[in-house]
Amino acid sequence: MSDFQVDTRRVRANFGHAATGYEQHDALQREVQQLLLERLDFYLQQPERVIDVGAGTGRGSALLKKRYAKAQVIAVDAALSMLRVAKSHAGWLKPFMRLCGDATALPLPDHSVDILHSNLCFQWIDDLAGLFGECVRVLKPGGMLVFSTFGPDTLRELRAAWASVDQHSHVGRFLDMHDLGDAMINAGLRDPVLDVDRFTLTYSEPKALLRELKGLGATHADRGRERGLTGKQHFQRMLAAYEAMRVDGRIPATWEVVTAHAWGPAPGQSRRAKGGGEIASFSVDSLRGTRRR
Repeated sequence: MSDFQVDTRRVRANFGHAATGYEQHDALQREVQQLLLERLDFYLQQPERVIDVGAGTGRGSALLKKRYAKAQVIAVDAALSMLRVAKSHAGWLKPFMRLCGDATALPLPDHSVDILHSNLCFQWIDDLAGLFGECVRVLKPGGMLVFSTFGPDTLRELRAAWASVDQHSHVGRFLDMHDLGDAMINAGLRDPVLDVDRFTLTYSEPKALLRELKGLGATHADRGRERGLTGKQHFQRMLAAYEAMRVDGRIPATWEVVTAHAWGPAPGQSRRAKGGGEIASFSVDSLRGTRRR
């Protein structure tokens, strides 16, 4: 598993600054959203509460409300600016709630969520045990977790261009599908199913990609990044290395997208513990019995 650490304050600030212009750059996010909606076909019940974690500007939340008109849909995001923009998608006919909170500390009661949906948010969280543990906490038994995230091949061209210049960290690193699957099982999630798709977007020049990343708030947030300003010559050498990768006159950028779903465990289902072994938990009420004298 990767040893990188995400600077969560930097992530929150990046997305906060990007909120007003985000939807000018979110074509990939909308495409991946359709993959998640297809996975929801496996959920055969009528949900009472659906949450959209890392909701951003609320496009996905609005689609969830359209699909589940009778459910309470809650858009959750750590960036308050994003939630302010999301208000524009919460129409008066099919409104959804907006709630500021972190994916690893959701401000919701235990076992209160039927569907937990998250589109391209989980890659900004490096504490997978905490993340999926929180998903298990809020999901009802048999509730559905459906999410997408980026895999390690994402932005491989940009990473290679920087690697030709120096060995510092310039591009975010993302976890492999197998690491995600192991973390889901360890947390106690049932029957996880994960798939990988690769998208190649093309640009007129490398700077166009960099502008898009900034517009999405998806700029580098690894704590190990270089804190100083990158010199102009250094930057130009990276651009020249990326220019050499042109295909049919366009600059390619690969995005490896992992989509997944799993189910909330039944009460008392065991989960793997750190260091080996398994832990099972039960409510106090379920342990009460008749005491003989």
